[in-house]
Amino acid sequence: MGGIDKFYPAYFFVVMSMFIKYLAGVSAVFLLASSALVTAAEQGFLEGHLKIIFGMAVGPSDEMPRPEIKPQSYAEYPLIVLSQEDKNEIARVTADQSGNYRVALAPGNYVLDVQDRVAKHIRAAPRPFAVVSNQTVHVDMNVVIGMHRLQPVGADR
Repeated sequence: MGGIDKFYPAYFFVVMSMFIKYLAGVSAVFLLASSALVTAAEQGFLEGHLKIIFGMAVGPSDEMPRPEIKPQSYAEYPLIVLSQEDKNEIARVTADQSGNYRVALAPGNYVLDVQDRVAKHIRAAPRPFAVVSNQTVHVDMNVVIGMHRLQPVGADR
């Protein structure tokens, strides 16, 4: 029996070591899964409508023909969600063929803007908004295109 007593402790520690590794792995998986569920439950949503306005438009009563907005035109004006504090990009969203958009965000304060607004000479006001857990905030974005600043006579280009 002396030989069995010598191997019993080593076998016991091997089994216990494997059991602890297995238990640690399973615990890590459950921890990650539960934190993902908590994060998903805390998110809120931003939704809205992108309206593209041609700068030459004066009003609906004049009889000027208006260019039609093609569904692919919305893709030319992607929207970006920026953090309100440091203006870091949090998300990008492109409106669908009807001009509607929706994106899930963590609770916080944000600013909705048009990507490359200044470089593309687009007139649009950045829109601040706040996301609350499990709620939807509605923020519409109007984009005015086709307007360029006129240079005064004699100004250098």
